[in-house]
Formats: sequence, structure tokens, C-alpha cells
Amino acid sequence: MKTKVLMVCLGNICRSPLAEGILQSKVDPDKVLVDSAGTAGYHVGNPPDKRSIAVAQKYGLNIQDQKCRKFSKKDFLEFDHIYVMDRSNFSDVTSLASDQKEAAKVKLLLTEVELGLIEVPDPYYGGDDGFENVYQMINTACEAIAKKLN
Repeated sequence: MKTKVLMVCLGNICRSPLAEGILQSKVDPDKVLVDSAGTAGYHVGNPPDKRSIAVAQKYGLNIQDQKCRKFSKKDFLEFDHIYVMDRSNFSDVTSLASDQKEAAKVKLLLTEVELGLIEVPDPYYGGDDGFENVYQMINTACEAIAKKLN
């Protein structure tokens, strides 16, 4: 049985596609499946934001074939771990949980590391440096998660 990890942000075009690609690059694909979703359905079917694609490519990762999808209640049944990027995502996802067991699967991504931050900021309305900063935060957290999963 593979361990299944879901990365979640608001639109599933900036942070969670990066988290999906970064974690995939750090785990054994025969043991761990990684996916991503958004709490809002604004971009369903679209690829990640071009700036997320660019920062991923800078570090040798290809995320351009990912397709945005919206988080659904069935994700609680499908996934073992659900990592969200910020408190708003946490609230949106946990509000869909049927019980405490499902809600317990949801964690803020940055609680896996000591960065002095709890939330991964949304870089959508900022410049390219925001995507670089988000990449570094997510990469650090994914290193810690990969160590637990491998």
C-alpha cells in the first residue's frame, strides 16, 4: 500500500503544485503518491501559474503537466496526510471533515519544520521573489516530510 499525501492551497496553481512537485522529487514513487488540490474551484483543469512552473524548473522540477482540481470530501478517504498552506485552507478543509479521524489528517505544512512561520504566504499577487521564497519554505518542509515517509 502506498502512503498518499495531498497538498492543498487556495487555487491549486501556486503553492500546492510546487509542494506536490517538490515532495514527489524527494520520495520513492513506489511507496508514496503525492497529489494537490485547491479549496476554491477558480482554476479547475488549468496548469500551475507560470511563475510556479518557472521556479520549479529553476530547481530541475517539471510541474507544467499538473492540472488544477478542487478539494472534495472524498479526499479524506483517499489520502493519509493532507497538508494545507495556511489557516484559511485549514479551516476550509477541516470544515468538510465528517469526523475527528478525518480532521486529524489535516496539518499546516510548516508545522513540520521550525521556520518561525506557520503559514506559507500566497505569492499570487506578488513578484517572482515571492515564488522563490515560497519554494524555499515548501522545500524545507518537504525535506522533513520525506524523511518521515521514506
